[in-house]
Amino acid sequence: MSERLAVGFTEFGGPEVLRIVSLPMPTPGPGEVLVRVAAAAVNPTDLVFRNGGHRSRMPDGLAPPYVPGMDLAGTVEAVGSGTAAGPGTAWQPGERVMAAVSSFVPGGGAQAEFVVVAEDALARIPDGIGLVEASTLPMNAVTVRAALDELALQPGQTLAITGAAGAVGGYAIQLGRGEGLRVIADASPADETLVRDLGADVVVGRGPEVAAAIREAVPGGVDALLDAAVMGPPVLPAVRDGGQVMAVRPFAGEPERDIKVSLVLVFQHLHEGDTLTRLAEQAAAGTLTLRVADVLPASEAPQAHRRFEAGGVRGRLVLTF
Repeated sequence: MSERLAVGFTEFGGPEVLRIVSLPMPTPGPGEVLVRVAAAAVNPTDLVFRNGGHRSRMPDGLAPPYVPGMDLAGTVEAVGSGTAAGPGTAWQPGERVMAAVSSFVPGGGAQAEFVVVAEDALARIPDGIGLVEASTLPMNAVTVRAALDELALQPGQTLAITGAAGAVGGYAIQLGRGEGLRVIADASPADETLVRDLGADVVVGRGPEVAAAIREAVPGGVDALLDAAVMGPPVLPAVRDGGQVMAVRPFAGEPERDIKVSLVLVFQHLHEGDTLTRLAEQAAAGTLTLRVADVLPASEAPQAHRRFEAGGVRGRLVLTF
């Protein structure tokens, strides 16, 4: 086989620019594994990539067609020379694996039939987790794990989460509760049951008054806030003096009252397969909930993007190959 199919686009724009393209089959080099992709999740960053919001970050020499996608799950197809999973343990063809990858590389991102993945980005999928479900875990769970590690909160401290019904928010609730944190999360009336079921201790109404609602629940202010809803400066009043805010996109404002604002970027954590392995084990144990909103063939990528842009998707839309 000399070619592979992928979701691609040659110009930035709306969902209509997406189509199925044919690309050369990649070959894994040393320290790399060729993965036959079965499922690739659609994430908000894919929509930004498609509409040109990331074009300033595109490296020189990266040419269209561009292939979106960061989350993939599939099976090992081939292994580059000198590649192993650990001492005496090589990756074997047919093994079920998942990874978060970058779209800003030659050959593109996850939404393709075959993708070359650095071995240190790979994690084996535990028994009991399907390939579609596994594709919803990597980038969002790794993002939350990195954010919580940076915050370094202690059991009993308070963590507020905006955008709690989303994928990042849901994992933050569950991982935070697992570490003994008191979690205050926002939700619309339609999502309140979901957010409570994920484990939030206190649920407040989402929207522009969320900071005031959090302050009412925690009069002294929370120790930290994960801003998965990308609200920016309006969340600051929810945080105590000297507390922390963790942003998932650049923070468009200035901090106040000695609040530390940090930015977590999953692109800095793509080669943490060991972290992803531990998160997969937590998912297999039921500590993390893998949420699939719907499954569509890769040819329906434009429809997936339209549904995501319309809002209200809970869990991830997954493309299959």
